[in-house]
Amino acid sequence: MYQNYITGQTALSLNLDFSIPANHIASVISEFVDSIPNEVILETTSNTGRPAYHPAMMLKILLFAYSRRVFSGRKIERMLEENLPMMILADNRKISYHTINNFRSSDHANKVIKQCFVYFTSLLEDEGLIRENAVFIDGTKIEADANRYTFVWRKAIEKYHAKLKEDVSALYEELINKEVVKAMAEEEAQTSQGLEILAQETEKEVEKLTEKIDREPKAIPGGSKNKAKRRELKKIAHKLRKDFIPRAKKYEEAEEIFAGRNSYSKTDHDATFMHMKEDHMKNGQLKPGYNIQAATTNQYIVDFAPFPNPTDFRTFEPFLDQMKSRGILDKFQNIVADAGYGSEYNYSILEENYSDKNYQIPYTQYEKEQTRKYKKDPSKVDNWYYNEEEDYYVDKSGVRFNFKYYSQRKDRSTGMVRNFKIYEADEFQLTEELTQLAKTKTGRQRQIHYNPNWQYLKEKAKETLQSEEGKRIYGCRKSDVEPIFGHMKSVFGMRRTHLRGKKKVETDVGIMFMTMNLKKYGANKKVKPSNFHFKNKKHRNSLKIMNFCVFISGLKIEFFSRHFSYLF
Repeated sequence: MYQNYITGQTALSLNLDFSIPANHIASVISEFVDSIPNEVILETTSNTGRPAYHPAMMLKILLFAYSRRVFSGRKIERMLEENLPMMILADNRKISYHTINNFRSSDHANKVIKQCFVYFTSLLEDEGLIRENAVFIDGTKIEADANRYTFVWRKAIEKYHAKLKEDVSALYEELINKEVVKAMAEEEAQTSQGLEILAQETEKEVEKLTEKIDREPKAIPGGSKNKAKRRELKKIAHKLRKDFIPRAKKYEEAEEIFAGRNSYSKTDHDATFMHMKEDHMKNGQLKPGYNIQAATTNQYIVDFAPFPNPTDFRTFEPFLDQMKSRGILDKFQNIVADAGYGSEYNYSILEENYSDKNYQIPYTQYEKEQTRKYKKDPSKVDNWYYNEEEDYYVDKSGVRFNFKYYSQRKDRSTGMVRNFKIYEADEFQLTEELTQLAKTKTGRQRQIHYNPNWQYLKEKAKETLQSEEGKRIYGCRKSDVEPIFGHMKSVFGMRRTHLRGKKKVETDVGIMFMTMNLKKYGANKKVKPSNFHFKNKKHRNSLKIMNFCVFISGLKIEFFSRHFSYLF
């Protein structure tokens, strides 16, 4: 259940002198949010107690605050008391910063901001603002809201965990020899659960010894042996409880948090330590951050996603899958990205899952291969003579390489199996000099590792990029996707996230990107906000700033004088 929130219907507004321009960001934000259906904005579950503030109102004030480079919940609360456009967006309500921050951190806000991009992409499609029928993909690193020195490294955890397992194995053997515990698998005994069992069994044995000692006469011969054994077992149980078990749990939890990464931050487990462009100390310091992937067209962001991977090529597949699941990718025919995404794995994904799309993505060596120096380099296999019928190569010096055998390699990061053809220089060449050139410095025969699938994919990408359409579309990449990151960091002042956790960071960055979209859209359209064209239209409320407003709410009457025009 939510409080009633319909802008303009509970107030009698008289516009005497001043009004908000038609393309004012507050007007654009209000009209855009009102155009989203209620079934998307509102939660399906109902809560008891006092009705919550309407999500549309909360989303509006956050979008407007981000457009004014205000990210603190306390400062947003102050804007609701001092900034007139913000007061009108909030329907003159006073909202605590706790409520603002709770909404911004909620799963519902995350869901709503994702849907905003779906509706905004539909708007771009309806108004013909999609550039070259292409989506441009790129990424940037942004620092996380985490302490820079709360790092946890995977190599260190693996090192100390291995040492702990060795100590546990030695202790386990000692308890087995003393017949304190039953035999179990060594790997099971090295886990935190196994250590818990060892501790329980040891404590039970200590209790048995205590009962036995209490029953024995004090002067019985040899009675001190039981006391010595009990003392020793107590030390072992104490070591298990206070040292081994807590450390084992700590290392196991850390290994789960890593999830294939090499590091994480203690204050934000989803953040990974990576190199940033903002390196003020000039020492290559690693900072906790996220790799923000964005898809744009005509400098409008149509989708985004934060990733903990420092490199771009590993984010390409999940990002495309996300765009496809939301129906955004269906609106574009061309996929454009830079050489950071051009790998055999990504090309294979495009060929298998997105065969109906065209892609303009160069591989790493594409620009280098176009140079005169590369084409004249005698060490490059591409410049050698190849006999297709007999399947052999001849290098520039005349050494012949015949096909030897097939080989396979498995990528550790992607799990993809790559097939290679191995060519080896003949042991006996035409001349003695060529026979010597056919060997390496260590005396082994020279080899060539040739990947037919990778070569085919490279040739196809090269053909697309060198076509007239490919050159035109790829030439738009730098002016389309790269400026948005500069605007986000320099113009809108977001150089660091303001929330912690991947999902919350996604909401935070999403609000920023949607604010940038709406501000650009309002500045370019130069029309009244009532001309928004959406398929789902629920409210048509004009938003104006008044010199004199009479609000009818019970017996409350508020007057705004033109002396407060500075608040506009």
